[in-house]
Amino acid sequence: MTQPIEDYALIGDLMTSALVGRDGSIDWLCLPRFDSAACFAALLGDQENGHWRIAPAASPEFARCTRRAYVDGTLVLESFWETGDGSSFKVVDFMPQRDTAPDVMRIVEGLTGESTVRSTLRLRFDYGHVVPWVRRFEGDPDGDGDRDGDGDRVAVAGPDSVWLRSEPPVRTWGEENSTRSEFTVAAGERVAFVLTWHPSHEPRPEPLDPYGALEQSLADWREWASQCRYEGPYREAVTRSLITLKALTYAPTGGIAAAATTSLPEELGGVRNWDYRYCWLRDSTLTLGSLLATGFLDEARAWRAWLLRAIAGDPADLQIMYGIGGERRIPESELPWLKGYDSSAPVRVGNAAVDQLQLDVYGEVLDSLYLARASGLPAEWHAWKIQLALLDFLASNWHRPDEGLWEVRGPRRHFTHSKVMAWVAADRAVRTLEANPRLPGDAERWRVMRDAVHRDVCEKGYDPERGTFTQHYGSTELDAATLLIPRVGFLPPDDPRVIGTVDAVRAELGSSGLVRRYSTEGLSVDGLPGDEGAFLACSFWLADALHMTGREKEARELFERLLAVRNDVGLLAEEYDPVSGRQLGNFPQAFSHVGLVNTALTLGGGGVMDGSAAG
Repeated sequence: MTQPIEDYALIGDLMTSALVGRDGSIDWLCLPRFDSAACFAALLGDQENGHWRIAPAASPEFARCTRRAYVDGTLVLESFWETGDGSSFKVVDFMPQRDTAPDVMRIVEGLTGESTVRSTLRLRFDYGHVVPWVRRFEGDPDGDGDRDGDGDRVAVAGPDSVWLRSEPPVRTWGEENSTRSEFTVAAGERVAFVLTWHPSHEPRPEPLDPYGALEQSLADWREWASQCRYEGPYREAVTRSLITLKALTYAPTGGIAAAATTSLPEELGGVRNWDYRYCWLRDSTLTLGSLLATGFLDEARAWRAWLLRAIAGDPADLQIMYGIGGERRIPESELPWLKGYDSSAPVRVGNAAVDQLQLDVYGEVLDSLYLARASGLPAEWHAWKIQLALLDFLASNWHRPDEGLWEVRGPRRHFTHSKVMAWVAADRAVRTLEANPRLPGDAERWRVMRDAVHRDVCEKGYDPERGTFTQHYGSTELDAATLLIPRVGFLPPDDPRVIGTVDAVRAELGSSGLVRRYSTEGLSVDGLPGDEGAFLACSFWLADALHMTGREKEARELFERLLAVRNDVGLLAEEYDPVSGRQLGNFPQAFSHVGLVNTALTLGGGGVMDGSAAG
């Protein structure tokens, strides 16, 4: 039985993360980084591909907890279980912010009566492909002088080593290649498990006290969340989305992963399954704006620093995405031993779209750096030199066809959104030079380019008969990305062409009130078979566009509808199927949560700090 995507919750340590299901099973965990191979991959296969379940001993295999919630202002998850005999307990799942090694900690606490609980651990390295050798540790794991390691096991295969430190005794079941523990916990009692990874050639890391680590984790997250400046009517939803964005941040570099997972499908049983554990330049402006507007300046500075390091080099070599450390090589391959989530194959790691030409990213990068300067982040001289180099490249190449924002795997086209973002690049250069006349640069050159791109888009990307901008030049298809035209300042919100585009996108790409990215009928523009759900980020863009065009009530109703799509702990995937009521795509999705934060700011009167409003 496959759990719905929305049945999962996220825990993490700012370098990697895990997904915990409502059945008490951790079905996805990559160690030691977001983009490392998973040691729990049941999410994309079955239990034999690795998982770790803690649940009532007598519960059916896929029984779900009674309720669950994050501790307010934290990424610490509490799952509550009631047993058939009237007893109850909770499982506290978290990953403390890392010292030397990643730890997954699970604390079982009795609430009423006496509960019998079972822990079943199956470690499978290399995305569920490699069964490790598990042995009992004979020694003094906690350094207190006692040889009390009966609850400790070490699993080793190749470069990977994982230690399980368990307060109750555990048994290794050879016939099932699993490690189990069954124990009782009475009201007020606590039992802890700690799973620690390290390279197999290095000594075991110093064990942490799980109870002290829990208190520290609660304090760390609460201190961080308290910085949020947003005080509007959607504070709970905004705070949860910001915590999710922080959880997807790779702390050593400041890069923000697009999602915690790979290959969760955009259509159940389909082939639109991609690896999103990397950093996309397209997200930069919207993410930076949400961080700056809500008071998280350190994160904004770190994200800008990651961006500048990633894009350094020849402007012609600018990529649409990079690794969380800024890596350029992200080769795509398939994992045939995994059947895929709900039989949605293939399972992919890496992402071949890294080699695509997407001209919009030049505009997104320049908009981000303009926003950073206009918002008061200290300017860096080399950042402006990089921008000038990017502008020089774009001036000679903006007229070329490309693969566009949505990374289509069909032929290159003149995508309207790509041209609009080329206009944004020139516009932000002009604004920067007007505000800082001592900077080097030819403002008149960029004005000429800005005007040329604007004319080109309005002449070739607009359908006057239908009154809407189209997906690409000469096309009759629509694209939800054109909803961003008023936001970036290409045209004012009251321009009839903007209003017509908003109405057309809502009418033709609407799906039960939400919005798809574009039409996928036939093989369509993206060259792929199958369909996909409503795209949540685009649906937030529609709410923004409705608000900007004066339809406040409709914008708020749509936003409330989108809030209802969140799962029980406030998380959003990439897409949503209104027919089945299920979330689709990689999870949780940073782009969706950025959209939520920005729309809440817009509707709450705080405004959105993007390039069109800054400075």
